[in-house]
Amino acid sequence: MRFNYKVIVNVLGLLLLLNGAFMMLCIPFSLHFDDGDLVPLLKSGGITMVVGYIAFILTRKNKSKELKKKDGYLIVTLGWLAMSAFGTLPYMLSGAIPNFTDAFFETISGFTTTGATILTDIEAVDKGILFWRSLTQWIGGMGIIVLAVAILPILGIGGMQLFVAEAPGITPDKLKPRITETAKRLWLIYVGLTLTEVVLLWLGGMTFYDAINHALTTMATGGFSTKNASVAYYESPYIQYVITLFMFLAGTNFTMTYFGLHGKFMTVYRNEEFRFYAGFCILLTAICAISLYNRSGLGVEQSFRDALFQVVSIITTTGYVTADYSQWASSIVVLMFVMMFFGASAGSTAGGVKIVRHIILFKNSILELKRQLHPSAIIPVRLNKKAVHRDITFNILAFIMIYISIFAIGSVLMAWIGTDFLTAIGSVATCLGNIGPGLGQVGPVDNFSEIPALGKWCLSFLMLLGRLELFTVLILLTPYFWRKI
Repeated sequence: MRFNYKVIVNVLGLLLLLNGAFMMLCIPFSLHFDDGDLVPLLKSGGITMVVGYIAFILTRKNKSKELKKKDGYLIVTLGWLAMSAFGTLPYMLSGAIPNFTDAFFETISGFTTTGATILTDIEAVDKGILFWRSLTQWIGGMGIIVLAVAILPILGIGGMQLFVAEAPGITPDKLKPRITETAKRLWLIYVGLTLTEVVLLWLGGMTFYDAINHALTTMATGGFSTKNASVAYYESPYIQYVITLFMFLAGTNFTMTYFGLHGKFMTVYRNEEFRFYAGFCILLTAICAISLYNRSGLGVEQSFRDALFQVVSIITTTGYVTADYSQWASSIVVLMFVMMFFGASAGSTAGGVKIVRHIILFKNSILELKRQLHPSAIIPVRLNKKAVHRDITFNILAFIMIYISIFAIGSVLMAWIGTDFLTAIGSVATCLGNIGPGLGQVGPVDNFSEIPALGKWCLSFLMLLGRLELFTVLILLTPYFWRKI
C-alpha cells in the first residue's frame, strides 16, 4: 500500500493554516494589555499560515483524495507534531521560552492537554502569549473529539475503537447519521459549555481575561492556569465549585452530555460508564475528605471541597491544584497516584486509560473464573446490557499491558537520566496519562523546569503517546507499517 503523500501534506497544510489563525486570536489581548508581544504573535501566525498555505495550495489538485488507513495514521501523528513544532514560535520569538526544548515541551503539553509546565513564573509572561498557552489546550481538547469522530472511525483501529464500538462510546451515528453533523454538535456543546463557564467565573469575581483562560483549559481538561498557584490563588469556594463542575462535565462522554442537554436523563443514568465514573468520584472524594478532616484540622466544608476538587482534577486528567496533596496522609498520596491510571470517560476530552476499559477488564476477569469452571460455555462480557465483541476485549487487554510496560520502561529511563525514584514514576505517570502535576520534584506545587533536556523529550513523547492512545503512534514505529503491500 503506497502512501498518498499529497493528501497527507494537504491536510497538514490545512492544520497549520488553522493553527496560524488561532495564533491571531491572541492579538486582541496583546493590544489590550500592551505587553509587547504583538510583533512576535504576528510573526508566529504569519509564518505558520504561510507555510500551511504553501503546503495546502501545492497539493490541492490530487487525482485521488481517498484517505487510507496508513495515511490516517500519519496525518494523526504528524498533525500533532507539526502543530506543536510551529506552536513553539510565539514562545521563542517573544523570549518567554527561548529554548526550543522547553518551548516544545510546553507546547506539546498544551496540545495534548497534559498541563505539565516548565514556567517558573507564569504571571510574568505576556498576556497574549499566556492566552496562546491556554488556547493550545482548548484546540487539543476538542481536536481529540473531532479526531475520534471524523478520522479514527475511518481507521477503525486500536484503543480508539472504543469511540466506534457499539456500546462504549461515540459512533458516527450515535448523535446524527452523518459524521460531519456529529462533529458540529460536539463543537456546539464544547463551545457552549466553555462560554457558560466564562460567564460563571466572571460573575464569581475573576477578571474576564482569567475567566476565559480558565474556561478554555477546564473544558479541555488541560489545567494550564494564569496564576503560579493555579486555582489555589482564588480563595473562593464558588470559583472552585464551578471549576469542579465543569471538569466533571468535560470528563463525561460527550454523547451523554448531548443526551443530558436534551432531557434524556434516564439514558445518561443507565450508561454504566457514567455511573462508574460518578461513583468513583463520590467514593474517592469521601475517602480523601474523611482523611483530611481527621488529620489536617480543616473544617468539614473545606475538607470536602479540597478532596472533591483534587479527586475530580486527577480523574479527569485536568491537573488543576487547590491544595498540595503530596503533603496529605501517605495512604491518600498513594491513592492519588493510583488515580493517575484511571482516566475519565471515553468520548470526553480527558486523557488516561479511561473508565470503560477498567470496567471491561474487571468484568472479563470475573467471567474468566466462570469460564474455568465451564470451559465450553460462551460467556460474553456485557456493557450496557450489550455483548462486547471479543476483539474489543483483547484490544483492551493489549492496551493495558502496553500502557503498564511503557510506564515501567519510562520510569526506568527517567531514573537513568538522573531523576529520583518518586519523580521518575510521578513524571511518567502524569505525562502518559496527560494529567499535569505528578509526585516528587514535579508535584502539585512544583514544575518540570529542573528535568534534564533528554528527560523533557522523553516525557514529550509520552504525552503524545498517551493523547493518541498508544497504538496510533506505536504502529508508526513498526517495520510492517512502512512496507509496500
